[in-house]
Amino acid sequence: MAWVVGTGLLLGLLLITMGTATLRTGWIVPTARRHVTRPPLHGLGNLLMGASLVLQSLLYFGALPSVSWEARFYGGNALLLGGMLLLLVSQLLPLRSSRDHA
Repeated sequence: MAWVVGTGLLLGLLLITMGTATLRTGWIVPTARRHVTRPPLHGLGNLLMGASLVLQSLLYFGALPSVSWEARFYGGNALLLGGMLLLLVSQLLPLRSSRDHA
């Protein structure tokens, strides 16, 4: 079971890295570039999903103080669902109209 949680930890760190890159530079993975209309929301969604996976893994391995399973379950799912909703919104919102303020 530890290898499954370790894989989740690595994926969470990858999501956090991609979210940070998106927020700082606007870079998005090439496969998602065509769909994303709001890069900052996409970056925040990646950060929330990555934080959920990393926190769940650290709690499993005992690196953080133990909390009840209910707090772990509901807290992790809230972060994961919030991140997924931000990713969805970042792809569904229409493009902003660019206005030249000359």
